[in-house]
Amino acid sequence: MPLRRPTFGAFNQGNVPTIACFNQATVALGVDLDKLIAAIQAFVDRDVAPVWGTPARLAKSTGFVKSQWAMVFLDNADQPGALAYHDLTPDGLPLAKVFVKTTLANHDLVSVSASHELVEMLVDPAINLLATGPDPKTVYAYESADPVEALSYPMTDFVYPSYFENFHKPGSVQFDRLKKVNRPFQILPGGYQIIFKNGKWSQIFGSAAKKKSFAKENRRGHRSEQRKRGHLLRADPKAIKRAEREG
Repeated sequence: MPLRRPTFGAFNQGNVPTIACFNQATVALGVDLDKLIAAIQAFVDRDVAPVWGTPARLAKSTGFVKSQWAMVFLDNADQPGALAYHDLTPDGLPLAKVFVKTTLANHDLVSVSASHELVEMLVDPAINLLATGPDPKTVYAYESADPVEALSYPMTDFVYPSYFENFHKPGSVQFDRLKKVNRPFQILPGGYQIIFKNGKWSQIFGSAAKKKSFAKENRRGHRSEQRKRGHLLRADPKAIKRAEREG
């Protein structure tokens, strides 16, 4: 009986992805793009890949590159053409969006926002991974930076795989890069966690202050909204160009 070629559910199964990084923001990043890419590459090589097993190669580009993942820098979700980037590259590969104006308005570093989006894309590229946890009626999204998103060094803090393993005792292993988390599924005061409960997506927060600030955010284009929609859309280069022309 002839063997069938296996069908894999993951992106680039068995390959190290190349991530095309390009800037479409109209405001200054506050850092040279080449230096930013080099710093984020070091972040992936030194901090993320050894823990999560998710190596990647970052490369500067002027736009989408065929067969490559992508990370694009945009002003915000209101920038002409921004929403036409959707969720995936035109090839149907993972895409991370960094909203520069939003980041700077919050007095945050672009390196923190970019590394946040990148580590979450590497850990859960299809935005569909979930874990059981302390509440047996709830499943928790595999978002690796949200529970600790207020912390940075100057890349984002992020949780380790042990964070999603509820059998660990408090303090028994390392749960995040900066060693601020003490137990599985702990949400720090400046963080939140996306959950699915009673047939609905929602969030739980590490503090009342975070819940209040989250409610004021423009969440269009963010992973939390992509999960709610239940399917991912490919970027539409023609719509992007049309929107940019119409301004």
